[in-house]
Amino acid sequence: MLRSIDYSGLIYPVAPQDVAEFKSARRDLFGYSNLRLTGTAILIAVVVAFFITFVGGPIVAIVGSALRAAFIDGAGFAALPVLFVALIFAVVIVSSIAVGVKTWRKGGGPWQRFYRMNKFADDNELVFSPLDRSTSYPGLIFGQGGNRSIHNRFRSVHGRTLDYGNYRYTTGSGKNRRTHNWGFMALELDRALPHMVLDATANNQLFGVTNLPQSFAKNQVLALEGDFNSHFTLYCPRAYERDALYVFTPDLMALLIDNAAPFDVEVVDKWLLVYSPRPFDLVDPSVHRRLLGIADTVGAKALRQTQHYADERIGDRSMNMVAPRGQRLKTGVSIASVVTVFIFLAAWGIPFLLGMTR
Repeated sequence: MLRSIDYSGLIYPVAPQDVAEFKSARRDLFGYSNLRLTGTAILIAVVVAFFITFVGGPIVAIVGSALRAAFIDGAGFAALPVLFVALIFAVVIVSSIAVGVKTWRKGGGPWQRFYRMNKFADDNELVFSPLDRSTSYPGLIFGQGGNRSIHNRFRSVHGRTLDYGNYRYTTGSGKNRRTHNWGFMALELDRALPHMVLDATANNQLFGVTNLPQSFAKNQVLALEGDFNSHFTLYCPRAYERDALYVFTPDLMALLIDNAAPFDVEVVDKWLLVYSPRPFDLVDPSVHRRLLGIADTVGAKALRQTQHYADERIGDRSMNMVAPRGQRLKTGVSIASVVTVFIFLAAWGIPFLLGMTR
């Protein structure tokens, strides 16, 4: 049975006074210290100064020159096109700034969003945190890059761990520096399981290249029955095929197709992890409804299905662990890497060989 969820905190109007009191009480707790607020103010001042200097200044100069030409130098109507273009440009810039501010303040600005998400968490026995730096999950995305952080995080207060939010990390440096943003959900299981990954076909890149940060050896792909393979590619360690079939029964596969087809799923140690290649909008009630629905269908079924699992290679159920060969999948070479090497050879190798034959 699906849990009863109170969405009123995300839906109903919010009193500005309540948001102000919430901000005053939680600002330091949420990491919004006076130093950080001062830094934000300085940044805004720099942006405004930039627009005044490099955008507003030239516009004023152009308009002034056009007016001077029209009314002082005697150019008359000949100067009006320049004036018209300058004014249009000014309107576009001002409108763009206004739209940006309106977008930023959507829903009353960040503090009203924090207030709404915190209210939703309080109403549903969850804990909300707008920013966390600590993560301890063994999943694919959590060991990547640096500057790792979780944004708009919701965690269960009691019982089995339920944790979801947006995860961010950076890779590379300088011009090659890149920020990666994921939505995630973590569900705690009772039994340690072999490492298995369901790579969703719906979110793959061009030519079916996986969006996941790691690729796995293709000899670990296990084809399942029905049309499941058109929705997910299942990877499991070699010699653990029977274990994977024990976990991914037809009814669990059906729930995955119906509820989690857009997402990648990973089973590792005692965790069921769900990944979205795009961050979740966690002020949207429908996003919570979908995530909690996955927890109550896929998660609940996976928990029931695996509660009696034991790796026969260990031989002692009380140890609740998986043998080393089943603990992690073997990585492989990604298609993207192969294509990159091929393009490099085509761009540099072929001209070099042609030059050698001359």
